[in-house]
Amino acid sequence: MRAVLMGNPNVGKSVIFNRLTGVRVIVSNYPGTTIEYTEGIMKVGEERLKIVDAPGTYSLIPSDKAEEVASDLLLKKETDLIINVVDATNLERNLYLTLQLREIDIPMILDLNMIDVARRRGIEINIPALSKLLGVPVVSTVAVSGEGITQLHQIIRETILRIKNADKI
Repeated sequence: MRAVLMGNPNVGKSVIFNRLTGVRVIVSNYPGTTIEYTEGIMKVGEERLKIVDAPGTYSLIPSDKAEEVASDLLLKKETDLIINVVDATNLERNLYLTLQLREIDIPMILDLNMIDVARRRGIEINIPALSKLLGVPVVSTVAVSGEGITQLHQIIRETILRIKNADKI
C-alpha cells in the first residue's frame, strides 16, 4: 500500500514524514528533473505502508516543476491514501489544495499541523465540525514536538483497515 503526503510548502510535511517513517528513508529525484521526493516505510500492524513525501504544492494544477512532480506522484502512480498536511495557522490558503484533493477518489486524512502556534495566536479550530464538513478524518499535530503523532498513526491504521475491508467487498 502507498500513501502520499501532500501540502503547501513549509507546512511541516517532511517532519511529519520523519515522525511516521523514522530512519527508513530513500531520497529520489523525479525522472527528468532535479526535484527530490522522499520515500519511506511505516509499519501498520503487520503491513508495510510506503509513504511518499511529495514536494510542496499549492494546487493540483501545476504552475512550476515542483508542483508538477507533486501532482504526478499523486495521480500517475497507484495511491491508496492521501495525508494532507496543512498549516493550522493559515487554513484559508491551505484548504484550497485540500478541496482539490477531496475531488479525487482516494481516501484522505487531514493533518492540522502547527496547532500549537495556532493556539498561541488564539485560533480555535472545531476539529469534529471540520471533519464532518470535509468528510475526512482530521487530526491536529505539532510535528516538531511529536504531539498528535500517536493519534495520526491510529487514524492511518483505521483508514488502512477500512480500505482493505472495502477491497474485499
